[in-house]
Order: sequence, then C-alpha cells, then structure tokens
Amino acid sequence: QVQLVESGGGLVQAGGSLRLSCAASGFTFSTYHMTWVRHTPGKVRVFVARITGTGDTYYADSVKGRFTISRDNAKNTVYLQMNSLKPEDTAVYYCNADPPFPSWGLGTHVTVVS
Repeated sequence: QVQLVESGGGLVQAGGSLRLSCAASGFTFSTYHMTWVRHTPGKVRVFVARITGTGDTYYADSVKGRFTISRDNAKNTVYLQMNSLKPEDTAVYYCNADPPFPSWGLGTHVTVVS
C-alpha cells in the first residue's frame, strides 16, 4: 500500500534553513507529480510546492525564492529545501502525490522562532 514518510523538521530560528524529506513507497514514484503542503492548527492544508515527474516545479507565492522542491526517483524521495525561514512557515509539512492519495503520512513539524 502507499506509504509516505516525512522527516527533517525541527526547531529553527528565523532566517535559518531546513531540508525536509519524504520517502514514498507503494506506487510508481517516478510517474507521479509530488507536492508538499502544510497545515497549521485551525486551517486547511495549504499548497507549498509541486514537482512533476519530469522535474518542472511550482511554488506558492509565499515561499517562492526561499523554498526549493526536488526529487530523486532512484530513491523514491522528494525533498523540500527551506531557506530564509520565517515564523509564518511554522506548520506541519506533508507530502503526497498530485492528485493526492487518500492516505497521508504523519507529517514533519517545523517551528520557526524569531
């Protein structure tokens, strides 16, 4: 079955960087678009970034120029490099295919303090 395991979150000061990873299994990873979304309490999940199977990338305006999505099809892994982090980036970050599978991973918590 589909499994998505996010990792790499943590506590970081504003201006710092983190690199998130998402290990995927249970589907033909290289043929799927993959996305990162984030969720803060009381709000819906918000799109952060997408990468197509061929490597084209798309970003939310709020992260453009600061975040970079990438993928390693040999490792069935998608990454999110986050630089110049801001307190408003604090959230639980999830990855999924696009369109998303019904099952989601546990996410990885990112906390940015000023």
